[in-house]
Amino acid sequence: MTSPAVERIGFYLTANFSMLSLAATLEPLRMANRLRGETLYEWDFYCSDDQPVCCSNGLPFSPSRNMQDVTDLSTLFVVAGIDAHQLDDPELYAWLRGLSRRRIAVGATSTGSLLLARAGLLKEHACTIHWENIESLREDFPALRVTDELFEISDQFITCSGGLAGLDMMLQLISYKHGEALATDVAEQCIHPHIRSAHEQQRMAVQLRHKVNHPRLVKALELMRNHIEEHLTCQEIGSRVGLSSRQLERLFQEHLQCTPASHYMTIRLERAQHLLQQSTLSVLQVATASGFTSASYFARCYKQKYGRTPREERRR
Repeated sequence: MTSPAVERIGFYLTANFSMLSLAATLEPLRMANRLRGETLYEWDFYCSDDQPVCCSNGLPFSPSRNMQDVTDLSTLFVVAGIDAHQLDDPELYAWLRGLSRRRIAVGATSTGSLLLARAGLLKEHACTIHWENIESLREDFPALRVTDELFEISDQFITCSGGLAGLDMMLQLISYKHGEALATDVAEQCIHPHIRSAHEQQRMAVQLRHKVNHPRLVKALELMRNHIEEHLTCQEIGSRVGLSSRQLERLFQEHLQCTPASHYMTIRLERAQHLLQQSTLSVLQVATASGFTSASYFARCYKQKYGRTPREERRR
């Protein structure tokens, strides 16, 4: 049997990219080579203007190839971080479109999906992004099919929600190319006993996050998490989970030491903070996306929680 050709993978590293995202997508390739005893994958780093960049923890990385050298490249992943929304690089977008025209698969991990969207590459394809950025990507690109999957894989484009989801995505790609047995061996080397499918949740289940197991309280928490822009009243939440307002209050006080209204407000303000820090949405758009119909009320609530106004948060 003829061995498959070596597959060359490129990683474009933005300033302040996530080290975890890079490691999760790169290390499975190295392990696959070692376990198979032959070179299945090779990889290179690309950086803007062929200059070194630092990742989010401050470590410097240098490019191993210049931007013009894409010889025998099969796939290019854009690895980004929390500052991706601040990057506006028409030359990068043109370069990515050029790769796509050459039938090089273009991928992204975490907020790198935003840069693929800005390059105009995801119009006909489902894509995913880190859960903190899903709503802002939908707001910025309402025509895109943005999902909350761990990863989305097609022939042309590959997007990943980031973090350890990159490991599951690469294990899936290894399985496609070299068989499930090798992917399983790599997972075992990573002490990753359960290879997650694309459909598993990005976020921690509410019962684990809040250490609660009361079924109606869990359902109430899920309703709050899933209804932020069009938020529900506490009476509506109680009705949907089969509790009176007083019973709902009692459950929250007993298990979370707060009222349902204050917990719901915290969830909405946390969403607002994520959008202010990691999107280009206006303050008014952030208020609306966080379930506030009054900008002044939003500003008062935000300052009460964080000690600064939404505009001051944006300037930071």
